[in-house]
Parts: sequence; C-alpha cells; structure tokens
Amino acid sequence: MIDEKAILNELSFKAIRSSGAGGQHVNKTSSKIELNFNVQESEALTISQKEQLNKRIQTRLTKEGVLIMQCEESRSQHRNKAIIIQRFLEFIKTNLIEDKERILTKTPKAVIKKRLTNKRKNAEKKANRKPPEIS
Repeated sequence: MIDEKAILNELSFKAIRSSGAGGQHVNKTSSKIELNFNVQESEALTISQKEQLNKRIQTRLTKEGVLIMQCEESRSQHRNKAIIIQRFLEFIKTNLIEDKERILTKTPKAVIKKRLTNKRKNAEKKANRKPPEIS
C-alpha cells in the first residue's frame, strides 16, 4: 500500500520545550517533538493518494499543504519521537483506506406494510379526537 521507509525519510522533526508544570529541568530540555510532512512534495505517495489525503485531512493541513503533528506525552525526546511516528503512520494508513461503495437495496415489503399500518393507526387516533358531528 505505502512505502513506510520512503515516507519516514521525508519527515522532518523539531524538538521544542514542552509546556506544563515542571521543575528546574523543564526549562533546559526540549522533549516535545513536532513532526512535519509535506503531502504535496512527497515522492513516496502517488498522485491519487495525495489527492485523497488532501481531501480527507484538509482541515489538518497548513496553507502550504504541510501536516503538523506534536507529541509531549513522555519526558523523553526519543520516546515522544517513537510515539509520533507511530501515530503518523496510523493516521496516514487510515486516511488512505478507500470507502466501499454503498449498494442500494430494495425496501422490504414488511417494512412498507408496517409503515402504512402505523400511518393508518395514527390517522384513526387523530380522527377519534374530533368531536362527533351532530346532524
């Protein structure tokens, strides 16, 4: 389906200081990882795969067509990098799965009959609410 090694070579990573509470050490380390992947300039994806990704993940892309993902779960930069790579690959694979075409089926006769009987009952119920006509 996709060549993972070729895609991994196209990724760029940036280490950033993680947000949140921490001690003195948090001001010195950059454990948060930011992953950047340019969908348009990717050579590992086919044209149709690029179009499908652009259509599906349009809201996650920047104006330049770059996908940005971040991870700051762990205190270790290496662990965060492994987590974000795994998430990225799963994200790409799930968004490249093609949807099955829905096959239209005929409405069963029992369903039509049930709908019509319920409709008739409802009409009778409302008709019974009216005051009787005195002639």
